[in-house]
Amino acid sequence: MRMLHTMLRVGNLEQSLKFYTEVLGMTLLRQRDYEEGRFSLAFVGYGDEQHHTVLELTYNWDISSYELGTAYGHIAIAVDDAYQACEEIKARGGKVVREAGPMKGGVTVIAFVEDPDGYKIELIQQDLNARNN
Repeated sequence: MRMLHTMLRVGNLEQSLKFYTEVLGMTLLRQRDYEEGRFSLAFVGYGDEQHHTVLELTYNWDISSYELGTAYGHIAIAVDDAYQACEEIKARGGKVVREAGPMKGGVTVIAFVEDPDGYKIELIQQDLNARNN
């Protein structure tokens, strides 16, 4: 078994696709409209679906916003440099809601950004090159 994807309901698909592709640097892997069901699905990620877990963005045509609820936490993305990632995200129009710095009570450097629907994305600084070797 392996994780395939995480699904997020979004209120504006084009705005969300722009955020995940242009601000966070993901690739649109596939997209399809389901006219009879009045919804669209778009899958984005950092690699192909066969080898990577991806995000499924679900856009229900008649709904423009959702209550996020208190059970949802965040999505986490590994980055080489959280400080630099925050600056790049801000330069691309993204919203940093917690600047890069050590996590409370620890040494791991983290930051948080927010997508157009208010979902939180945690950036966790890791040496990606060392992990891939």
